[in-house]
Amino acid sequence: MRPPGDNETPVTIVGGGLSGTEAALRLAEWGHPVTLHEMRPQCSSGAHKTSFLSELVCSNSLKSLNSQTPHGLLKEELLKTGSPVIESAMEARIPGGGALVVDRDVFARRLTDRVLSHPRIRVERGVVDRLPSRRPLVVATGPLTHPDLVKDLTAHLPGGRLSFYDAIAPIVEADSLDFDLLFRGDRHGEPGRGDHWNAPMSPETYERFCEALLWGERVPPHEGVEDNPEVLRAFQACQPVESLVETGWRTLAFGPLRPVGLVDPATGREPFAVVQLRPEDAGETAFNLVGFQTRLRYPEQERIFRMIPGLGRARFLRHGSLHRNTFLDAPVLLKPDLTLAGLPGVYATGQILGVEGYTESVAMGFLTALVLHAAWSSDNPWNLDAARVLPPAESALGALLSGLRPRRSSSFAPVNLHFGLFPGPSGPSARRLQREQIVARARRAFSGWWTARNAQGSRRSGVGG
Repeated sequence: MRPPGDNETPVTIVGGGLSGTEAALRLAEWGHPVTLHEMRPQCSSGAHKTSFLSELVCSNSLKSLNSQTPHGLLKEELLKTGSPVIESAMEARIPGGGALVVDRDVFARRLTDRVLSHPRIRVERGVVDRLPSRRPLVVATGPLTHPDLVKDLTAHLPGGRLSFYDAIAPIVEADSLDFDLLFRGDRHGEPGRGDHWNAPMSPETYERFCEALLWGERVPPHEGVEDNPEVLRAFQACQPVESLVETGWRTLAFGPLRPVGLVDPATGREPFAVVQLRPEDAGETAFNLVGFQTRLRYPEQERIFRMIPGLGRARFLRHGSLHRNTFLDAPVLLKPDLTLAGLPGVYATGQILGVEGYTESVAMGFLTALVLHAAWSSDNPWNLDAARVLPPAESALGALLSGLRPRRSSSFAPVNLHFGLFPGPSGPSARRLQREQIVARARRAFSGWWTARNAQGSRRSGVGG
């Protein structure tokens, strides 16, 4: 056996996003030397703007902190395990109405500094266009994996991949907004207080806005999207706003522009529709148009979005844009020990594995590191009983993992954590569990599992809290 805390086998990780950073820091803390490959800044993804590790390219929100929600419960579990990424997010937190919203630059800088200063991690910059031969290997390249690496990876796999184009929302400069036409407030929060600014729309303004969206000039559709309605359905929450309008005149008013729980102090009533603006940094110098993913051409974005009350002279710090997302067919390719079928010693994690969402990516980075550490700290890394290592399905971490397991349906779309992934009660007379019961059961399951992990870690100086 290797001495505790002195794992001689180096780990190669390709990709310095959320899952790759989480895995690298976890493994390094558990004694593994890590080489972390990141292609930026030598090669840009088209969506990233900096060379920082764990740069957030879309929203700056990691969703709810409320532990009665799936995402809040997942963060709670990750924080209890000592997640370096979620801890850094908490340190970079800015007001967000109950969500974990971060200053994206502060967040990425903190994690980059943490990785670069770790004595067991070496960062190598440059494109990795083929699978490195060294094992163990973690592929954490995210949805924007370099096309050459995608080609080489899938050539070795018995399955395939799906890909789609996702949209990101614009960011506008605060000094260019007319706040006299906006009001502050969070849904169901105290009127006049909150972390969002809201642009109220009358029925007439909303109608003109939707008509402009319908006729706005767009970036031409990309191959693989228009002919793949199943992927589009799976990602309806990320569809461009102009595509949502096409599904129905009132879709936006019942979706990202829903006014429920927001009272305009000028009228004392809920508006017909509301565009929410979320701060990008603690100083509120810039705002994200919540839910406004788009594929409109840049000049059209400025023309149409300036129709929103308060945005008549908006200056755009970032326009909405499209980027290619690639992910593997996890139910077919993922083995019980989280390695890939046909590639012994190779792990995929994060969004390329088929999870969607920041916190989900962090969680998979942790779980991948956990099983890799257990396997490659033993005398026989090829014979791991993963069921003894991974969290129970009743926990949030285990429920997320269950979404990547084989299913009855032959089609697979990336997984967001939701209550439907948590196991239900068994037996012919079993009733559906209430959400409060799911949360309480998840906490018990996680606590028992992590307590046992800590006890084992204390005896072996391995993984522990």
